[in-house]
Amino acid sequence: MLRFLTAGESHGRGLVVIVEGMPAGVPLSEDEINVQLARRQQGYGRGGRMQIEKDRAEIHSGVMSGTTIGAPIGLAIANKDWRRDEPPITRPRPGHADLVGALKYHFNDVRRVLERSSARETTARVAAGAVARALLSQFGIALASHVVELGGISATRRPERPEEISAAAEASPLRCVDPEAESTMVAAIDAARERGDTLGGVFEVVVTGVPVGLGTYVQWDRRLDGRLAQAMMSINAMKGVEIGRGFEEARLPGSAAHDEIFYDADRGFYRESNQAGGTEGGMTTGEPLVVRVAMKPLSTLRSPLASVDLVTKERVEAAVVRSDVTAVPAAGVIGEAMAALVLADAMTEKFGADSLAEMRQAYEAHRRWLRTGPEA
Repeated sequence: MLRFLTAGESHGRGLVVIVEGMPAGVPLSEDEINVQLARRQQGYGRGGRMQIEKDRAEIHSGVMSGTTIGAPIGLAIANKDWRRDEPPITRPRPGHADLVGALKYHFNDVRRVLERSSARETTARVAAGAVARALLSQFGIALASHVVELGGISATRRPERPEEISAAAEASPLRCVDPEAESTMVAAIDAARERGDTLGGVFEVVVTGVPVGLGTYVQWDRRLDGRLAQAMMSINAMKGVEIGRGFEEARLPGSAAHDEIFYDADRGFYRESNQAGGTEGGMTTGEPLVVRVAMKPLSTLRSPLASVDLVTKERVEAAVVRSDVTAVPAAGVIGEAMAALVLADAMTEKFGADSLAEMRQAYEAHRRWLRTGPEA
């Protein structure tokens, strides 16, 4: 089982990550982790903290001479913007964890909630995801994401091949592969900034090179699509997940909703469409994995909403702390990380987890079986 834990607060000394269950022999460097951390900090509409923090992870354990050793991998990410003492905040923000967290843990200062519930924690997730990506890349599995909707504006064009999405998204300041839609989105962000408002949207994660048969149908909590949905919904501000055509597929007749099956001696079993988004029955089909996630507008507004003081019970305006106008482009990078962690766990589950060499042997045996299938 590959799993991870994070620790740290938004304005504490830093973030700590433990990744456990990585097989031995996987090449891993701080540089490839830091590339992903830099991607998370980009995107039009980000706020002031992105200019303060230049996130870099240090590997403290689990790697020797550039490869994993099968032991827990410890990572540390320092916060430049950390503070020893801060005045209490008693004005909870609607839409944030502030009020419910304070009531749950019996706090009279919502700072004790927001410091941990802050999306700053997702920096640690992206670092953990980079470790998972290092394993997946050994099997030709690649992840990309792009913004498909922002502020109610939808992208209508995209590359024909899923493999082309990454380059197109990385060339865009909004990580949107439709230039016309992007220009309209940028204008919407500028207008929201002027109003002191925020914008949500939808991002899509696309994973190519995924083998057939990750996950299983035998128990509810081991279905891969369910694991992916839970991972995506655990990201701050996410409100919905769909796989493949998702809710659109619910409006189609069965004759138009499913991917027909074909066989070729060279390709084995295959499909000519991917409406299911790469999963059937809680397992991967071998087609590209397509997951879309809806993100609500951020809850910290420069023109704050009405609230109630936690201590005095008086009507007040919600607290204002530093925030972004939108973080949908960055959320796609976080979504990639969570998908990578789920898939790396599923890969070690199916192909063994002691060493990369053993995983490759099991993986190649599985590929040979897929090319032939059951004999008559």
